[in-house]
Amino acid sequence: MKKNKKLIIIGVIAILVIITIILYFFLKNPNKNLNIGNNLSNKTLQEVEEYILNISSYEAEIEVSVESNKNKTKYVITQNYVSPNIEKQIVKEPSNIQGLETIYDGSKLTVHNSKLNLTTIYENYPYLTDNFLWLHSFIEEYRVAKANGQKTKLYEENNQIIMEVELSSSNQYIASKKLVTDKITGSIQKLIVQDKNQKNLVYILYNEIKMNSLKKEEVLAFRLQEDHIVQY
Repeated sequence: MKKNKKLIIIGVIAILVIITIILYFFLKNPNKNLNIGNNLSNKTLQEVEEYILNISSYEAEIEVSVESNKNKTKYVITQNYVSPNIEKQIVKEPSNIQGLETIYDGSKLTVHNSKLNLTTIYENYPYLTDNFLWLHSFIEEYRVAKANGQKTKLYEENNQIIMEVELSSSNQYIASKKLVTDKITGSIQKLIVQDKNQKNLVYILYNEIKMNSLKKEEVLAFRLQEDHIVQY
């Protein structure tokens, strides 16, 4: 009987030691699944704004909802970007354009259709910064608007940091764009384009995003099949 009691006590002690070790490592690294450098919980609004404005690269998977008066279309897209103008985008959904890949290397645009096994290259393609699907396009628009004294807003709401830029009244379709960042994790959550009635025209949800980790060579790693290339 005493022997059994002794074994039970030893077992309980062993379990307590294991729990203590687990708790120690968990408390020591509470955000082990997060990018600690992105934790903005103790940052000021201005520090968060500065952090966003200085993003130099990112890779993301986004869900895009585009609304019109007649219908609503959804896309799932992966994006890679390296400053100042290296871009790669692949459509995952819908199925009819799945695998459509576009790459801009700073001078030429490459469009690859995996279903047709066809690649088209547009030489000396002008760089278009006004593309609401890209995070860096919003960042540049916000930066320019703020520098020129145009309407920008920076505020906190429900543990979210919101950067907003209001567009000129001459644009009859798009009135404002909002970037929403989670203050605790520092993760960018969504980008919203609205009309003058605050109706969502484009709603971008960031399923995943990793910032400041890409290099130009990684984005441009793209193997072309020479016999299926059309150049313009």
